[in-house]
Amino acid sequence: MNSETNSQAQPPEKSFWDDADIIYAYTRAQAIEDGVLVDVSKTAKEAGFVYPVAITSAAWADCVEWSDEDTKRQVPQDEFGRLWDVLWMAKIAVKQGNGGTQLLYPLHRVPRGGKAQKPRLIHLKLVCGPGDTPEPVITIMLPDED
Repeated sequence: MNSETNSQAQPPEKSFWDDADIIYAYTRAQAIEDGVLVDVSKTAKEAGFVYPVAITSAAWADCVEWSDEDTKRQVPQDEFGRLWDVLWMAKIAVKQGNGGTQLLYPLHRVPRGGKAQKPRLIHLKLVCGPGDTPEPVITIMLPDED
C-alpha cells in the first residue's frame, strides 16, 4: 500500500462542525427564566420524580392554570391540585412505559375559560433527555409541541 492510499483510508481528524460557530443557543434555564417553561421540580419530587421537571407554558395554561374566577364560573379547583394531577398521571405513565425517551399519557381535566364542569380527556407528552448539561431532565408539553 502506498502512502497516498493509506492517507485516504484514514478518517478525518477534524470535521466541518469542529470549526463552526454557534450562532444561537437557548438554554433550558433561559426558557424557565423567560416563562416559556415552568419549573415544577419541587412538586414533581413529591410525586416521586428523581429528575428535574418542567412544563411548557402552553401545557400549564391548558392543564394547570386556574383562578378564583374560574372556580366561581366553573367548578372549585386550584392550581396545586391540577398540577398534582398532571404529575401523578405522568408518574403512572412512566411506570407503565417501555423505557423510551418520550411518551404520550392521558389526563382528564376541566377545560379552563368556559362553562365546562366535567373533565375532558386530553393527552400530554413527556420527554426525557439532557437539559443544559448531560444530566437528564423531563419536560411535559402538549402533544404538538417540540
